Amino acid sequence: MPDRTEIPDAPPTPRSPEDAYLEKRTLRRGSAGPLLLTGLGVAYVVSGDFSGWNFGLAHGGFGGLAVAAVLMGLMYTCMVFALAEMASVLPTAGGGYGFARRALGTWGGFLTGTAILIEYVLAPAAISLFIGDYVESLGLFGLTSSWPVYLACFVLFIGIHLWGVGEALRFSFVVTGVAVAALLIFAAGALTDFDAGRLHDIPVDRDAFGASSWLPFGLLGIWASFPFGMWFFLGVEGVPLAAEETRDPARTLPKAMATSMGILLVLALLTFLAATGAGGADAMKDAGNPLVAALQSDGRPTTLGRIVNYAGLAGLVASFFSLIYAGSRQLFALSRAGYLPRFLSLTSRRKAPYLGLLVPGALGFGLAAATGDGARMLNVAVFGATISYALMSLSHIVLRRREPHLPRPYRTPGGVLTSAVALALACAALVATFLVDVTAAFIALGVYALAACYFGFYSRHRLVASAPEEEFAALAAAEAELTRE
Repeated sequence: MPDRTEIPDAPPTPRSPEDAYLEKRTLRRGSAGPLLLTGLGVAYVVSGDFSGWNFGLAHGGFGGLAVAAVLMGLMYTCMVFALAEMASVLPTAGGGYGFARRALGTWGGFLTGTAILIEYVLAPAAISLFIGDYVESLGLFGLTSSWPVYLACFVLFIGIHLWGVGEALRFSFVVTGVAVAALLIFAAGALTDFDAGRLHDIPVDRDAFGASSWLPFGLLGIWASFPFGMWFFLGVEGVPLAAEETRDPARTLPKAMATSMGILLVLALLTFLAATGAGGADAMKDAGNPLVAALQSDGRPTTLGRIVNYAGLAGLVASFFSLIYAGSRQLFALSRAGYLPRFLSLTSRRKAPYLGLLVPGALGFGLAAATGDGARMLNVAVFGATISYALMSLSHIVLRRREPHLPRPYRTPGGVLTSAVALALACAALVATFLVDVTAAFIALGVYALAACYFGFYSRHRLVASAPEEEFAALAAAEAELTRE
């Protein structure tokens, strides 16, 4: 018999340091489909329908806020179309940071990601205060709006996120469904008491240029109302942050973003008209709970008002919960690529970025408990949001010009004209934040400046080239170099 020589098994290929690094920083793939992502897009925003938008009536009246809401709706619609295209090309957890990194370089990526992070850290802190106010007003368990309620919000809902992304998104979807159903029920009830004369019952400031009953604070009131018109849509841009946890992101993300934006436009129209027409613009402009106030204009509690009050709590919970998710993914992506301390991107056995959840949560709770100023924190969040909107819209224009042949599974209707409209309106909204709350704008600028110093002097020299967003940018640079040669 011929000799049979045993061939030993080949030794396993050793893992590179880059592989080991990324292995500790992976998310659970395929956890979200189009339905859950659509729910996530609505969940980011739905609390803004229950409260916040109405304060714009004190700056622009019904006419001013109506024009502002239409323009901000146009801005978000154009931006969502642009983001949908970029998400189909660059489906990573970095979202807006990843898009800007590809188009505008490391500084553009960092400035965009930091602006988004400011929005998603401050907004949940503010909403936890509003949840406390609702709990107190409803008399739930005799609790008052205080730090134990805020702490319970962060501990409970961060705990669900730590459990797993699939469970978290399903919870968010159910709570959002309750809130949306309540908004539709509210609109049906309030429209039965609709009176067009109540839309313009705010006393006119005769000294304001262009003042009328529809524009009681003049033409400048339209501009001052921009930040409040944003409340109907603020946060929907966070859907691409779920890209790495999505099934077939190139197809699913654009569809989910367009659907959620359509739902939000309908809810904004119904809520704004029904609440102002039933309760009156003058009464609504200072109401902490405008939908309930619109249903109880004579001061007497109603069954429908009570239902809407509880649903308002559900809406706040939905937005709080989903914004925690968005903030953790943005922090995860920036940390994984080395823009922020790398340990913040470590993931658990259930593939949850636990430090990306716990650190912003602790910061948000501390701000809520220490300041108690939800309105100012939201104004800071809006300032960060408008910066990110301008940079993301600019990124779409640059990518279209610089890389026209890049494969695009989804293309923005209108192309660069659409993103140019979003860019112009985002810049106008950014300036408008100074008209509403100068202090909040300068607080945001201060945080932004400190973050820029950290990046400029330290982290930009220690970026992780193997992070997905950095790899996308490196490939683009290499392809451009080959083209030039």
